[in-house]
Amino acid sequence: MSKIEKMSIQGVRSFGIDDKSKQVITFYTPLTVLVGPNGAGKTTIIECLKYICTGDFPPGTKGQTFVHDPKVAHETDVRAQIRLQFRDVNGGVVAVQRSMLCTQKGKKIEFKTLEGVITRMKHGEKVSLSSKCAEMDREMISALGVSKSVLNNVIFCHQEDSNWPLSEGKALKQKFDEIFSATRYIKALETLRQVRLKQSQSVREYQTELKYLKQNKEKAHDIQGQLADKETQLAASKENVQSIENRIAPLEERLLQIDQNLTKVMKLDNDIKALESRKKQMEEDNRELEEKMEQLFQGTDEQLQDKYHNHQRTVNEKERLLNDRQRELDRVNQRCQKLNRQRSEMLVEQGRLQLQADRQQENIKKRDTLVHSLAMQLELDGYERAPFSDRQFDSFRRQLSARLDSEKESANQLLGDYAEKEAMKQRQIDEIRDKKTGLGRTIELKLDIQSKRQVELKNVKQELQQLEGSSTRLQELDQELNKVEHELEHTETSSNVEGLRTELVVLKEEKEESDKSLRRLDQEMELLNLHTTARTQMEMLKKDKADKEEQIRRIKSRHGEELVALLGHFPNKKQLEDWLHTKVSEINQSRDKLFKMNKDLASADQNKNHTNVGLRTKEQQLSAYEEKLFDVCGSQDFESDLYKLQDDIEKTSKQRAMLSGATAVYSQFISQLTEENEPCCPVCQRIFPSEAELQDIIDDLQSKLRLVPDKLKSAESELKKKEKRRDEMMGLKPVRETVIELKEKDLPELRNKLQSINRDILRLKIDMEEQETLLAAFISEEGTAKACLQDISLMERYQMELRDVERRIAQQAAKLQGVDVNRTMQQVNQEKQEMQLQAETVSNKIELKRKMIQEQQEQIQLLKSMVNEVRAKKLQIASNMQRRQQLEEQSAEFSTEIQSLQREIRESKEQLSPLAAALDKLQQEKQDLIDRKNTSFKEIQEKINEIREKAKNIDAYARDIEKYIKDRRDEHKEQKESELQDTVTQINEAEKQREKIHKDMEATRKDIDTQKLEERWLQDNLTLRKRMEELKVVENKRKERLKEMGEMKVMHLRNERKQLEERLDDFKKNRNLAQGRQKGFEEEILHFKKELREPQYKDAEMKFREMMIIMRTTELANKDLDIYYKALDQAIMRFHSMKMEEINKIIRDLWRSTYRGQDIEYIEIRSDADENVSASDKRRNYNYRVVMVKGDTALDMRGRYSAGQKVLASLIIRLALAETFCLNCGILALDEPTTNLDRENIESLAHALVEIIKSRSNQSNFQLLVITHDEDFVELLSRSQYVESFYRIKKNIDQCSEIVKCSVNSLNSHA
Repeated sequence: MSKIEKMSIQGVRSFGIDDKSKQVITFYTPLTVLVGPNGAGKTTIIECLKYICTGDFPPGTKGQTFVHDPKVAHETDVRAQIRLQFRDVNGGVVAVQRSMLCTQKGKKIEFKTLEGVITRMKHGEKVSLSSKCAEMDREMISALGVSKSVLNNVIFCHQEDSNWPLSEGKALKQKFDEIFSATRYIKALETLRQVRLKQSQSVREYQTELKYLKQNKEKAHDIQGQLADKETQLAASKENVQSIENRIAPLEERLLQIDQNLTKVMKLDNDIKALESRKKQMEEDNRELEEKMEQLFQGTDEQLQDKYHNHQRTVNEKERLLNDRQRELDRVNQRCQKLNRQRSEMLVEQGRLQLQADRQQENIKKRDTLVHSLAMQLELDGYERAPFSDRQFDSFRRQLSARLDSEKESANQLLGDYAEKEAMKQRQIDEIRDKKTGLGRTIELKLDIQSKRQVELKNVKQELQQLEGSSTRLQELDQELNKVEHELEHTETSSNVEGLRTELVVLKEEKEESDKSLRRLDQEMELLNLHTTARTQMEMLKKDKADKEEQIRRIKSRHGEELVALLGHFPNKKQLEDWLHTKVSEINQSRDKLFKMNKDLASADQNKNHTNVGLRTKEQQLSAYEEKLFDVCGSQDFESDLYKLQDDIEKTSKQRAMLSGATAVYSQFISQLTEENEPCCPVCQRIFPSEAELQDIIDDLQSKLRLVPDKLKSAESELKKKEKRRDEMMGLKPVRETVIELKEKDLPELRNKLQSINRDILRLKIDMEEQETLLAAFISEEGTAKACLQDISLMERYQMELRDVERRIAQQAAKLQGVDVNRTMQQVNQEKQEMQLQAETVSNKIELKRKMIQEQQEQIQLLKSMVNEVRAKKLQIASNMQRRQQLEEQSAEFSTEIQSLQREIRESKEQLSPLAAALDKLQQEKQDLIDRKNTSFKEIQEKINEIREKAKNIDAYARDIEKYIKDRRDEHKEQKESELQDTVTQINEAEKQREKIHKDMEATRKDIDTQKLEERWLQDNLTLRKRMEELKVVENKRKERLKEMGEMKVMHLRNERKQLEERLDDFKKNRNLAQGRQKGFEEEILHFKKELREPQYKDAEMKFREMMIIMRTTELANKDLDIYYKALDQAIMRFHSMKMEEINKIIRDLWRSTYRGQDIEYIEIRSDADENVSASDKRRNYNYRVVMVKGDTALDMRGRYSAGQKVLASLIIRLALAETFCLNCGILALDEPTTNLDRENIESLAHALVEIIKSRSNQSNFQLLVITHDEDFVELLSRSQYVESFYRIKKNIDQCSEIVKCSVNSLNSHA
């Protein structure tokens, strides 16, 4: 069994946050007592126990308010920690730790729960379990051996929730259900009941569904037979199609060979035409090239090649020389650029050095000016004329330093003189101030004594004034005493206490009669309860009958209109099933018609597809041919493009011939202009007036001569491209003829055929839509009827159940024969309530009489108190009259002393005035002295600062001058000027070298241009000889193609192709017919397979078998659920009755031994079954209430208790629950159990707790934790042998809670 041993608290509520403030408490067995004032932190200990065991914060508390406030602790972070050591249900030592953290962020406090740890000892080693690895709350509940609800509501119940047993009904029921753990068992019963009802409904649904599954299974067998027949017919049709395909294949293969041969013939014809065209063009090109050349090379091909290669080597060598000169020129240019950059950098550096030299002269001039000015200011000789030498400047600096030291010494001496005078004045001021302060204190002391004496004199005079009327007051008190005594005598005479007591006895007898009548009515109610079951069953059966009739009415109203519209009347189940069978036959007939139309449509679609394929093939062939024509021609006008291309070829040939002759013409013109003595224009014979114009003409001709080879090459390239394109267009003439035939004949025929097929398909689709609409209407009617069929079946079942209910109503009516049904439970209950009201009225009268007796007694007691009070006042006045002489003497003494004090105060004030005047005069003189000192010191300091500032400026200029001389800037300037002159000389030399290289390169270029002309002539000779060879090759190819074409029998191939196409068309027609029939068979097979895939036919046999198994197993499971329900219900009843009897027995014993009042004999917890639950509903739901019993009467305690009774009842109920449910955990904490209890009940509570401890002393783990501020209650507990010491909770100097262990002997001493 579990028990707690030790706990430490740190940083929780008012407990300190430092390690030194950590508080540790050890829990004793069997009793631990904690005492302390309100707010000391007693309840915090129970809150910590509850938190560490359950993880729940106190009621109405969030995490941040449970931790010590960071603002109070003046910390940003506050860490709270609770540690508990206890023994679990197995006796093992367990240590648990929970930590929290509060962080102050601005005005907001953030709370965070840190990682918790549970530590156990296993096999001599510590084993720790973190809250990250397991749920700590569940581990703690398991270790303590009690549920969380018992921990929260019984063991560690918070003071705010301690009165929960007397809370309102809903909250009380929730608490007791949690403690009894009844909720989960009731939920289990409810779940079993719901499952059983659901399973029963499922069985009925399975039976209905099984019937339809059987029909589906039989229908599926029929469809499978039809499917097998169609598959056989399909196989035969496929064999027929395959045989036709086998006969078509050789024909198509032969036709393909003929097409290939004809294509080859067409290709040969195109090649021959292209070769002839190419031969003609090549002959023309050769002729033009010969005309362009001035002369032909007469040597062999090898000699021509050698001469061409030698000429190329000469040109390459000169070009290489030209490149070398270009690289040399680049190097010279780079050197010039580098020298120019150096010159620029040197010019910049020269400017910078010149600027520094100018600045040096300016600094020397400014320094000498400042030295002269300062020497004149300080009256120093020898510095009248600038410039100054270094020796003069050093002498000036020494004299200036000496002058500054002299000025500083004078300033210090002046300050010392003024300080002595100021100290002397201060001593005089202090002497006068001390005298003045002494007189002021004397005056204040005497004024204080004077005021006290005046107050005492006033009090004495008031007492004397009061005593002057004492004799009169004494007479008045005598009269008042006589009056009060007379009233007391009259009140005692007129009181009717005895009569009221007699009436009270009569009312008590009347109340006893009312109680007897209530008991008689209770017996009558018990008698009526014997027949309640039969009556309740009768009412439930009538209600069930009405429900069944309502269900039947709803079904008829829901489907009446639909069924009457379909059948003309509201049918029964058999009539509706017959109508459905007829409707299914109509649907099948409609589907057959639709299937036939689908078959015709498929055949038409196949024919359409075949036509579309042919049309697409022709269109693709046309598109390919047109694209081929477009790729070559660029447009569709083939003839005009061909004609235009031939014109372009002729123009380009002429341009090429002209360019070939231009080389010779330009060369001849240049020779004439350069060789003749008086050159003239070769064309117009005009003589050039100047050499410059002649040179311009020669340069222009040479430039054109250089461009001729490139233009000639471009013209030849363009001519070749156009010739190639002409050859391609000549080869496309047969393609052009095929395109015309496709456009004018083949494609229009195929399009007309396709339109006819589309019209047939459209007609078939319209017929199919009409048939599908009719079929949809049939299916819709069938669906409506099927939807109604289930409700019709349900209605017939309701009608059978209705007849059974009517039979059971007749049986219950027979059972109730002979019973007085006129006297109902409600009537008896109403009469009982009236009797209870009458009894309450009598009780109120009794209470009123008691109150009247008490009021009269209190009135008599009040008058007696007034008599005693007046007598006491008379004695007091007589005593005061004896003190009158003593008060008069004190008055005279106080008056004399006050006059003497007034005289002394006046004299002291007269002495104070001269001292104040003298003190003001001395303070003024001291202030004048301080002002003169500050003025003189300021003047001297300003003079010194001025000299220092000028000396600082002179030193700055001197440092710059010395730095310039030290860095030898003049020598550096001269060196840079010499380097700049050398660089300019190198730049001039490089420019001369660059000019020379330019002239050499120009001469080399002119020589290379002359060599290029001869190279062009050699190249033309090579080209001519190459073309002659190519012409021979073309001629040989043309002869070979003519020979090959003559060997092929073209006409025979075309006749054979026509015959094969006719035979192939016949076979294809037969194949299409066979494929149409095959398509029909396939669609029928698909239709049957689709039907078999429908939900009602797919796996119909397996579904039927599975549903049969499910129905049988569900019936067996339902029977087992009924057995389980009854067994669990009886077990819960026995457990609840046994526990409630045990709890109430403990409550009765504790109440009788604790409560000292006579109005309540005992209290107990009543658990009543919920009256709102119907008899057919076997669920049990318990409603709890606390009642108080007096005699035979039991009243609800809620609303009738006093504050003390409420606390005591709640405490006793918790003690009883703890003893009943805490078998594995003997811990119980009581927080302020004496709240609102009077002294007598407190003593009886202490006695009861001692008796409980004594009865459970043999239980080693029983622990009672009592928290109270009532030290008398602790003293009562300490009279037993179980309390030797207790813990006192208090606040220390830092207002943090402390736990101090004290002996019970210290209770009286502390008080």
